[in-house]
Amino acid sequence: MTQITLMKECQNGTVGETIQAVAKVESIDPEKLRALVAKGLVTISKNANRDTLPTGIGKYMRTKINANIGTSRDYKNIEEEVNKAKVAVKYGADAIMDLSTGGDLDAIRKRILSEVNVPIGTVPLYDAAATAPMVVDMTADDMFNAVRRHAEQGVDFVTVHAGINKNTVDKLMKAGRITDVVSRGGSFTVAWMMHNDAENPFYAEFDYLLEIAQEHDVTLSLGDGMRPGCIHDAADAPMFEEILVLGELVKRSREAYVQSFVEGPGHVPLDKIELSVKFMKETCHNAPLYLLGPLVTDIAPGFDHITSAIGGSIAGAAGTDFLCMVSPAEHLALPTAEDVKTGMLVTQIAAHATDLVKEGVKERARERDNAMGLARKNLDWEKQYSLAIDPEHARAVREARSTESGACSMCGDLCAMKIVERELEKGRQKGC
Repeated sequence: MTQITLMKECQNGTVGETIQAVAKVESIDPEKLRALVAKGLVTISKNANRDTLPTGIGKYMRTKINANIGTSRDYKNIEEEVNKAKVAVKYGADAIMDLSTGGDLDAIRKRILSEVNVPIGTVPLYDAAATAPMVVDMTADDMFNAVRRHAEQGVDFVTVHAGINKNTVDKLMKAGRITDVVSRGGSFTVAWMMHNDAENPFYAEFDYLLEIAQEHDVTLSLGDGMRPGCIHDAADAPMFEEILVLGELVKRSREAYVQSFVEGPGHVPLDKIELSVKFMKETCHNAPLYLLGPLVTDIAPGFDHITSAIGGSIAGAAGTDFLCMVSPAEHLALPTAEDVKTGMLVTQIAAHATDLVKEGVKERARERDNAMGLARKNLDWEKQYSLAIDPEHARAVREARSTESGACSMCGDLCAMKIVERELEKGRQKGC
């Protein structure tokens, strides 16, 4: 029996518990939120089979953060990945993606689904590839069966690289890229298509994919298999060709009452970020946009959480709705729990910087900054700690190098605000 999806409910005019819950958190009128979900401008990923914490992504919503976790074939410790998921949520993750490729994938996924209540996403293609002798030996049935199994288990959103088709691959062949395809799911898809001389099943049979998503009210994260993997490859023909296809798939998803959002690049220099974001938004009918970065330079291994945060802030100001946490281990190794914490804190800064200029959100976001400014003026350290992204770290730095002056140890009695406030108060008393 076909599930009455949240988008369908909203188009029917229903303001249910999910809409009410998100509206309260986002300080938006429930009827306005209902209309945004009905149009596909906001997604609330929530599988019909799971009691997920409702989270709004899109227009007039706070900028959200996803954290990727998951085993590899070299490191298969399920407890470490569960711990990383919990750490990510503790430090502000609004969603978790399980990208596991090693070990008992079903068991790992079920544990993560049971341990955290934020929306959980997966890439079912990884599962299909893991059970085949080789990636290119998968069948179309393997791919769709993996999607169905994840949906039945309660996954809230799935990444599908349905925007890759024969035209996209043709553009890739002629593009002259340095890194060709860096998306793992994108590489699986391209390799399968070329080896089997066949169209991408997720593109060719997209209606079947929509049927599965409808049945469980799963959100489709339309993946960016052609995202640039280095600055040289940014904003090229394969990337834009895929986006054009994704725009068509967004429309088809909405016609089927299936929620969707669109994934984007990648590695992008500063001067091409706004162009890329606005093109994606316009082409994909203002669907919520989820960016993996963008990383603004290729030469900072060990610091790519910072290169990503720089790009994420610019992309957010241009209209991005959902940022993917990048850890310091990016391009180097499977991240540790500490890497996840560091990546989350830096991405929180990028998301909040975005919210300070975001329509419908900036007024609320600036309340926190204004409160911090007042606390600094008053040298109210406890208040400053409470408003900080990482209160424990702020307190530790301050207390390790505190002075008797009450100001920070950089200035002490030469604190600019103390000096000027003293003279301003004298002026006020004189009636100036």
